[in-house]
Amino acid sequence: MSLASVRAFFAERAPDIAIIELGVSTATVAEAAAAHGVEPGQIAKTLSLRAGDRIVLLVTTGDARLDNAKAKAAFGGKVKMLDLAEVEGVTGHPVGGVCPFGLATPLSVYCDVSLKAWDVVIPAAGALHSAVRISPERMAELTAAEWVDACR
Repeated sequence: MSLASVRAFFAERAPDIAIIELGVSTATVAEAAAAHGVEPGQIAKTLSLRAGDRIVLLVTTGDARLDNAKAKAAFGGKVKMLDLAEVEGVTGHPVGGVCPFGLATPLSVYCDVSLKAWDVVIPAAGALHSAVRISPERMAELTAAEWVDACR
């Protein structure tokens, strides 16, 4: 279902973007970078966060780490990672395939400025073996994301 919702998202909003399906897992940044032949930083990982009483998604480079002080400033308070069970229920995507596309629940999406270091990034596409190649700017545009500085 998750991959199907991402397919539907791109069919409607960006039919020129192809979903890449591989025969190996790309569930972790290291696996995805190896499978796509890129640096870990070029993998766009999506973090599911609770910021106060709301849940948000933060897309950042694969080698970035959440900076608590910056995240607190960006989201107006302390943030906490969602637990694994909650992630799939809210996003509709399994952990390792979470992305800002084709979400089960409308969520606010944020893109960390670290993504701007790359012309093309590779976020997951709703499954452990799927991804897309997309510019950070286009990803932000398609997901109505706001740019923030929340990582180091």
